[in-house]
Amino acid sequence: MWKFMKHYALEIYTVIAMLLITLVAMFMDNLMAIQQFAVWISFLCILHEWEEGRYPGGFLELISGKLLQMDIERETLLGSRLITSVFIFTITLVPFFFGDVYPIFAIAMASFCIFEGIIHIAGIKLLKLDKPYSPGMVTAEIELISGIGIITYVAANHLGAWYDYTFGPFVFIACFALMQRGLMAMIGLRYKDMFAIMKKRFAKQ
Repeated sequence: MWKFMKHYALEIYTVIAMLLITLVAMFMDNLMAIQQFAVWISFLCILHEWEEGRYPGGFLELISGKLLQMDIERETLLGSRLITSVFIFTITLVPFFFGDVYPIFAIAMASFCIFEGIIHIAGIKLLKLDKPYSPGMVTAEIELISGIGIITYVAANHLGAWYDYTFGPFVFIACFALMQRGLMAMIGLRYKDMFAIMKKRFAKQ
């Protein structure tokens, strides 16, 4: 069962996420704007995971091969989507349940979207790719635009206080750090190992 879940993590995530989106569309009316954003980001994340991992796919392979310079087993790369899926569900479902009431979670979701857009563009430079494209970049840039839209909505409607804008990104960073810790544990690395590898990698450039 565990092996099946690791191998088909992306497909399992897609089915669950699409099921939730479908249930919301069928049975929930009068959604708050933040809830609508959360549903849109959930759908966008499905597209992003497939573009990044399968069609054309290969962003994780680029990171492991070009940045970490490690030969990671295909099963491990596929299984890493389980941890990623938990992170995505958390960063999108929490804002959906709290809606406009606690905009700090909407800002955290927006921070995630903006980060995705930036990291995929930066990846072209950092990984010295031959083409101006990294797998997942198209949907990542749509996420970036959507993230800016969320923050603009919150600001324009005076929903957030200073602490929402200040600590919202830290909520995202904390969740992202936990996800990264899980991913590194799968390949037997610690944070200090990661920093050492990256420092050595960039020193050669």
